Amino acid sequence: MRAAQVIDTTGPADVVVRDVLEPTPGESDVLVEVHRVGISFPDLLLSKGEYQLKPEVPFTLGVDFAGVVVSGPEGYEPGQRVAGVGGWGGAGELVANPADSTFHLPDALSFDEGAALPMNYLTAQFALAERGDLKAGETVLVHGAAGGVGTATIQVAKGYGARTIAVVSTDEKAAIAKAAGADETVLLDGFKDAVKELTSGQGVDVVVDVVGGDVFTDSLRSLGTQGRLLVVGFAAGQGIPEVKVNRLLLNNIDVRGVGWGAYAMFRPGYMQQQWAELLPMMESGIVRPPIGASYALEEFGQALIDMDDRKTLGKSVVRVRD
Repeated sequence: MRAAQVIDTTGPADVVVRDVLEPTPGESDVLVEVHRVGISFPDLLLSKGEYQLKPEVPFTLGVDFAGVVVSGPEGYEPGQRVAGVGGWGGAGELVANPADSTFHLPDALSFDEGAALPMNYLTAQFALAERGDLKAGETVLVHGAAGGVGTATIQVAKGYGARTIAVVSTDEKAAIAKAAGADETVLLDGFKDAVKELTSGQGVDVVVDVVGGDVFTDSLRSLGTQGRLLVVGFAAGQGIPEVKVNRLLLNNIDVRGVGWGAYAMFRPGYMQQQWAELLPMMESGIVRPPIGASYALEEFGQALIDMDDRKTLGKSVVRVRD
């Protein structure tokens, strides 16, 4: 079968598509005929050898995927539509994925949307509900709001009844965030003052930060009393920010780490519980991943290059089958 592989961890430009052996599923695995693969930030890091998981080369990329069941344990019948997430391995014509992280895909969602769901939306649900203690009526500030995690966070927050303020760097990205469901958008330059005005000086309850870097201190300043800043990532690439803890004490605010994979992958059944929590949001239409660029399998490396160059709007997908 064809698969997008890393032969050497020299970056996305050296990702190749070649013939590899078909996977052999274990007893608890679902064998899936892959139709679409979602482009995820871990794929980019894996291609550079910079991810916390370090598979032995050569290996197949592909964290998020969607397709049709070929075979599987009880509850997974041939022909059923599914989406799944794994450490790697989904960017081939077939994948054997654990049933625990393979999810039934509602008929209302396309394979493109299915491949855009798992990592980003499970991360967003974990961040907001498990780590952020989000309550209906609270206000969530979302950095990187036009990207995959950002748009997922907007939609999941709306599903929980929150108000969302999206932080973006351009008007084009503001339109993406608005289309995803953001109540308000503000430009990155001067966002702290804009947020203060939008909240009548009260600040927000939750900040979801996938950017880090220079925005971190102003994000802390944007929190209201008992606000929570959720650290999801450091896409700005400006180094890891430091916290002056007196700021936390004076304003009764928290900084909380969000490590979804490290938490979910070692708790059997947890991801299925998360998916069940998201299903009503999918069925109501609140959760509907915005799809950005679409690439052929042979263009997998280019899709990662575009992500690295921060050209990605919404979730990019790779077509394995039409």
